[in-house]
Amino acid sequence: MSDILHLVEEAQTREAPVQRLADKVAGNFTYGVMALSSATFMFWSIFGSQFVPAAIQQGSAMSLALQLSCSVLVIACPCALGLATPTAVLVGTSLGATRGLLLRGGDVLEKFAEVDAIVFDKTGTLTIGKPVVTKVIASHSEGGVNTKDSWNNEWTEGDILSLAAGVESNTNHPLGKAIMEAAQAANCINMKAKDGSFMEEPGSGAVATIGEKQVSVGTVDWIRRHGVVRDPFPEAESFGQSVAYVAVDGTLAGLICFEDKIREDSHQVISALSKQGISVYMLSGDKESAAMDVASVVGIQLDKVISEVKPHEKKKFISELQKEHKLVAMVGDGINDAAALALADVGIAMGGGVGAATDVSSVVLMGNRLSQLVDALELSKETMRTVKQNLWWAFLYNIVGLPVAAGALLPVTGTMLTPSIAGALMGFSSVSVMANSLLLRARMSSRHHVQSREKPHNTISGVSDGADEVEQSYPSKWRST
Repeated sequence: MSDILHLVEEAQTREAPVQRLADKVAGNFTYGVMALSSATFMFWSIFGSQFVPAAIQQGSAMSLALQLSCSVLVIACPCALGLATPTAVLVGTSLGATRGLLLRGGDVLEKFAEVDAIVFDKTGTLTIGKPVVTKVIASHSEGGVNTKDSWNNEWTEGDILSLAAGVESNTNHPLGKAIMEAAQAANCINMKAKDGSFMEEPGSGAVATIGEKQVSVGTVDWIRRHGVVRDPFPEAESFGQSVAYVAVDGTLAGLICFEDKIREDSHQVISALSKQGISVYMLSGDKESAAMDVASVVGIQLDKVISEVKPHEKKKFISELQKEHKLVAMVGDGINDAAALALADVGIAMGGGVGAATDVSSVVLMGNRLSQLVDALELSKETMRTVKQNLWWAFLYNIVGLPVAAGALLPVTGTMLTPSIAGALMGFSSVSVMANSLLLRARMSSRHHVQSREKPHNTISGVSDGADEVEQSYPSKWRST
């Protein structure tokens, strides 16, 4: 909790680009005000009595000139310009923290408000990230046949799970965890990899030596790189599930099928983003059929889905979108997404993801709910809208107030601002900016209340609830009890 509070405090000190512009204007503004004050004094002391004789009622032209030049200095308010952005950012990031959103600064809010393309990872982002084993197919079973030699036929489903679990015990990949849980539930023999033999390639698979055998677990390309020659289980592409192939000493032993429940709020989130004109893409290291199945359910256009991508290919895709002058946000949760998250204009990590993903991301959905993405986007847009309102007010106040303080109304109405009135107006302008920033909380609370009344109560579900539903829908053979 203390680390989160520290990150929030640090975020509140990070400037948005618009704030740097306002600070630059405010810095030069001071010199302009001093010049205007001097010009006001010169004009009214030399020419004022000639142009507006009625203005010199009691006292000299010099006293009038001094009074008006002082009014110019007093009414000028670079404070409003300086407060316009940081007050809104402070309220925005604080409000985000109360809603489980870690927004790392004003620059993040400004970029996120302008995002026009969002790229989603599949596993752990659009799905709950808790895949479970649905079936294990040995190479000699009806699920598929590989006849490289008859040696394959000695492997049973339990053997395949045991060997795969021995390899995956060294990894944090979601599919690896699912294999280990399934092996434990099926009371498979506990096997361990030899020390120093484990090797993993993100997005491809892992290999290790178990006993005297080299066991590789991963994609088709991965096991081919480790000796499997024939096209194993070609019908697996039509399963519509994620699969991991298991090979022993260059010979296919079988495959393991997984399914990961889609988050219940995924379709709603994709729909909300599309309605705002944001282009939505999905990248997945999974095979095409599994990726397309998820995309069709959540509502992502199939021509914006890319499957079987490696971590470096995700990063390359983000770069290509940026070359098209798109402002890109990337949403992910795993170490495979870290490079793409770091490159994106706005990296968004699910709160349940690994540390590498959250460390490089500029937005973290601490509640681990995808619906928080829409909340963060709305908060960013409303915060920047408030910043613009504050800046417009600050500029308008000075554009109108400075000429009036310099005596522009004297020839027309015969009225002028005294230094005391000018000082009161200056304070009012700063208070107005801060009050408008504080109203951001009320506006967002009101909008959130209306949206919560419109949404069905069962629209959003937590990860743990989804995981329970997944477990209930799969054979108990592969479930922990």
